[in-house]
Amino acid sequence: MQHLIKTSDFTKDEILNIYDDAKMFLDMESSEVLKGKLIVTLFFENSTRTRSAFEIAAKRLGAEVVSLDVGTSSRSKGETIFDTVMNINAMGPDAIIIRHSDCGLPGSLVDYVDCPVINAGDGKNAHPTQALLDLFTIMEHFDGETQGKRIAIVGDVKTSRVAGSNMKLLPRFGIDVCFVAPECFKAETDEFKQYDNISKVIDNIDIVMSLRTQLERHHEVYFQSLNEYAKDYCITKETFGNRDLLLLHPGPVNRNVDISDEMLLDPRCKVLRQVKNGVAVRMAVLKKLVLQ
Repeated sequence: MQHLIKTSDFTKDEILNIYDDAKMFLDMESSEVLKGKLIVTLFFENSTRTRSAFEIAAKRLGAEVVSLDVGTSSRSKGETIFDTVMNINAMGPDAIIIRHSDCGLPGSLVDYVDCPVINAGDGKNAHPTQALLDLFTIMEHFDGETQGKRIAIVGDVKTSRVAGSNMKLLPRFGIDVCFVAPECFKAETDEFKQYDNISKVIDNIDIVMSLRTQLERHHEVYFQSLNEYAKDYCITKETFGNRDLLLLHPGPVNRNVDISDEMLLDPRCKVLRQVKNGVAVRMAVLKKLVLQ
């Protein structure tokens, strides 16, 4: 049985096959590929975009979706997450989609279930479907020619599970990754080049991925306000100038902190395209794992 806990769970060929299906699903027409199947979503962290994308993806494929309200679940009565998942598994779902604040938790559940587990984000560790839709959007923009492309991931890299998954996935497809962040937000790795200002790399890249500043994940106060951070790291028209660049963001966007209002309307910004692609890619992932 195959699960999706991290992007390396899929080979390059499997990812390309998923993208072939995703291209077909981009019309957002409903299908009955998963008719009669039951998908359970289990989100222990707040989520609008990822949760709704998974649920819409499942329903577009004809599956039934049960979204459990973990705030009123048996966990509030002292039940462990492992017991919760084993009880759900006993009810015979065809896949369980889980988001949790603990790094590694989704992967620890695979021995307790008889169906695929899909990681919808675990702490600051990984967010595999976000990385898959990001790469899909990049490949779509560059007509599949990703070899030698260069991306700067800008912002709170240290706590970003999106950055964590993309730094592992994108190089597999020939994309050179670097990070732009203040010292306090830099990635804890020596594998990639890191800069403190985007001006140092803007003329040598093809893609900018801005990240949300996740102050809730930090235990120290590094900036007095988001506006202070934005002075150096908000992506604006002045940042891009007339350069032919692709702008991405996993959402939700802190307007005028991550990306300016004006830049969000710029045709080079593909944030909403990522959202649409995210449904199609998740449809393809569900089809692959549920019908394996």
